[in-house]
Amino acid sequence: MEMVKTEGLVFEYIRRNDEGEVESINRAIDNVDLGIKKGDFIAILGHNGSGKSTLAKHINAILTPTEGSIWVDGINTKEEEHLWDIRQNAGMVFQNPDNQIIGTVVEEDVGFGAENLGVPTDEIWERVEKSLKAVGMLDYRKHSPNKLSGGQKQRVAIAGVMAMKPQCIVLDEPTAMLDPMGRKEVIETVRELNKKEKVTVVLITHYMEEVINADKVFVMDKGKVVMEGTPREIFKEVEKLKRYRLDVPQVTELSYELRQRGLNIPEGILTVEELVKALCALKGEKEKR
Repeated sequence: MEMVKTEGLVFEYIRRNDEGEVESINRAIDNVDLGIKKGDFIAILGHNGSGKSTLAKHINAILTPTEGSIWVDGINTKEEEHLWDIRQNAGMVFQNPDNQIIGTVVEEDVGFGAENLGVPTDEIWERVEKSLKAVGMLDYRKHSPNKLSGGQKQRVAIAGVMAMKPQCIVLDEPTAMLDPMGRKEVIETVRELNKKEKVTVVLITHYMEEVINADKVFVMDKGKVVMEGTPREIFKEVEKLKRYRLDVPQVTELSYELRQRGLNIPEGILTVEELVKALCALKGEKEKR
């Protein structure tokens, strides 16, 4: 079953003057049709202004369509009486963890969302413990969030969403403000939640290395989905991605350059191990000759 489905989704930002007259209309999402299966790890790529963050806000019903429809776990986001259900099903993690952390103690912050849902106290603490354990932050439950690193704060923010027991987590560039170690921590945490807890993950990022383990990738440009496929299928198209002002993982770029220079290396290499294997195979063929 699909966790998220859109049909003819359009969203326009309308700018008005002081008199309420329309000054400009910016179509941020332009007739998007896509489906995200339950339990999948999905990545959405796109240059700044491509519409990917606007799409993310539709999954959590922060925004509702100008035209078309989006369903989250079978519920149409236009049904205002079900907005609470949608937001329980689809949790959101933003760029800056400081904007989501409000408690003075980690465990209190993680339990805040569940408390707002009216979850009984005993169950809240069970959820807090399980969520902190899932993101590798149980030892920090009594710490002040202010004393944590950026990566640790983001993991606490993810635990706070997890404690609300959503079926889907939407992460809008969650590592944009982190150093390489923090980025690695957060992405590994998200992958573990996807694999072990079967949580549907929608990751919006501009770091290509973060998406190589995704089940499917959508590429957006000017509000449209212009490419979709597995990471290998997407990253084979180096020239096409560059036209959309996107990079590829460094090892994919190196493999592409080697192919351009005549080496018989497979397209769409995603990891250093794959490149080493391909080069060793070439060396073996050469020695046989």
